[in-house]
Amino acid sequence: MISALTGFYDSLGSTGQFALWSFVKIAIVFGVVMTMVAYAVLAERKISAFIQDRQGPNRVSLPLIGSIPVLGPFLTRLGIWQPLADGVKSFLKEDFTPDYVRKAYYWIAPAITFIPALLAIAIIPFGSNLNTQKMVIADLDIGILFTFGVVSLGVYGIVLAGYSANSKYPFLGSIRSSAQMISYEIAMGMSVVPIFLVVGKLNLGEIVSYQAQHGWFIFPPFAQEQTLLSYLVWPFALLSFFIFMVSAFAETNRLPFDLPESETELVAGYNTEYSSMKFALFFMGEYAAIIAGCGLMVTLFLGGWSLPWIADQPATTIGMGIAHILIFLTKTVMLLVLFIWVRWMFPRFRYDQLMNLGWKRFIPMALANVLIVAVILMLVYRPPVVVGP
Repeated sequence: MISALTGFYDSLGSTGQFALWSFVKIAIVFGVVMTMVAYAVLAERKISAFIQDRQGPNRVSLPLIGSIPVLGPFLTRLGIWQPLADGVKSFLKEDFTPDYVRKAYYWIAPAITFIPALLAIAIIPFGSNLNTQKMVIADLDIGILFTFGVVSLGVYGIVLAGYSANSKYPFLGSIRSSAQMISYEIAMGMSVVPIFLVVGKLNLGEIVSYQAQHGWFIFPPFAQEQTLLSYLVWPFALLSFFIFMVSAFAETNRLPFDLPESETELVAGYNTEYSSMKFALFFMGEYAAIIAGCGLMVTLFLGGWSLPWIADQPATTIGMGIAHILIFLTKTVMLLVLFIWVRWMFPRFRYDQLMNLGWKRFIPMALANVLIVAVILMLVYRPPVVVGP
């Protein structure tokens, strides 16, 4: 059996093997991301319950596992099976389409919101290597440009959802979302320019390798190879991380920037007229976008799959490659918990405050940050002046 599979694999050729491995990585990453989306919802409900001094989901049980002594009640109290119940409920609910909506746009809007978030994950390196395979679906030399281009498409789904509803509250929510995402995309894009100036490349895997050797951009003192440039750039990289993180909150419509879904003003915002799986797709897209944003922050500022006190070591064994993947996932989950915590701890901005912060604060700060880092690089790498013949 093994020899037959090996022979089939060898017969595929380099192109066929590349396609096969790409399919395997896509399937695994999609499964992991969808699992993280499901349990991010559970984590949000449990963390909010903890903050508000209540229990949260603790009733859903499975017939066989729930009857196991100690383990069954323990898993039930944790709410482990709640995402399964929520998923079944979403599929079984009536898929109601109001008569007054623009049906073609109404049906396609949830998919347009959901798909770009998944495409953005394709270029994020979630590990180093497993054997000879890079742990990234698409290893692009212009990875971050691809990400910003794809993520910006998500707003079209929200705008179409508000436009197709023929209702004032969804329409206002979609208009707010388009203005908000356009505003903060500028600050987010400029915040990462200093990182690329320092590394000199746009490939996300190369950025992780640079941090593995020279220290994370927000923790240079822990670097194996400490350089003057690392210490000079560190405060400005920290500012870039702060601007990027706050812009990620705004890009994913999370509190304190959830003006497009402002329940106290707009019922439910752009998804007011949706139900069943169409309604669920919006939230799946939102949580997938949050996971993509956390993965990008880990890659650009937190060293990706590396640790600050361990030198950059290639994954020469499968065990080391798996360890790199687990390190990356751990960092991503920690940032995901931060996103959830902020939602339940801070009040919502007014719309004028939202726009003022983006246009009058973050964009000038990001521009100044780029200029200062460029000047530092010019001074550090300035060629020596030769006197005489």
